[in-house]
Amino acid sequence: MIVETIKLQARKAGLLYLVLGVSAPIGLLYVPGQLYVSGNAAATAEKIRASEWLLRLGIASKLFHQVIVIFLVLALYRLFKPVGEALARQLVILGALVSVPIMFVNVLNHVAALVLVGDADFLAVFDRPQRDALAYLFLRLHSHGIVVASVFWGLWLFPFGMLVIRSGFIPRILGVLLMVAGSAYLASAFAHLVLPTFAQPVASIASVLEMAEIPIIFWLLIWGARTPE
Repeated sequence: MIVETIKLQARKAGLLYLVLGVSAPIGLLYVPGQLYVSGNAAATAEKIRASEWLLRLGIASKLFHQVIVIFLVLALYRLFKPVGEALARQLVILGALVSVPIMFVNVLNHVAALVLVGDADFLAVFDRPQRDALAYLFLRLHSHGIVVASVFWGLWLFPFGMLVIRSGFIPRILGVLLMVAGSAYLASAFAHLVLPTFAQPVASIASVLEMAEIPIIFWLLIWGARTPE
């Protein structure tokens, strides 16, 4: 009965993880790729005016997947608490208590951009190029906010990986892969914030290593957990 409960808990966590993995790229990758024109505030603003619904979809995606993060982290806490309560607490703190508020507040930058590209009367004191430039500034701030949040997307994978390694009911190699992905998130964030000259080459390598987080999703969803050792 205990084994069945662990399997069920693991599969619930896997399902939440999969929902997160499917919904997050909409707001984090797809929408920016469709709307942002690098270095061109006017063109970016025109794209937003023409497809305002797309930016709103990105906002909804981020709010939705951050709520999923909360439930995912709580599910993982319940699963791994018997393995190591201290590490499980670190998982909750780094995985949700810090990064989720950053992301929620960061959404306001996109809301501000939407307001600026609109035709609100109180913005009449600014001409259109000024409003476009301010909207682009808020979009850039949003991008930097994601980089800040990604520091914690990397950090939480270390206690998560240690719990997997110690659990005995999930292959240890998956824990190692989680820490590889965590290191990639941290390296990319560090390069963007401290060494911007190297940000692009580091990010191109890190984006590949970050995929090491994917195997745990399918293991939890499909196999759940093995008989504890």
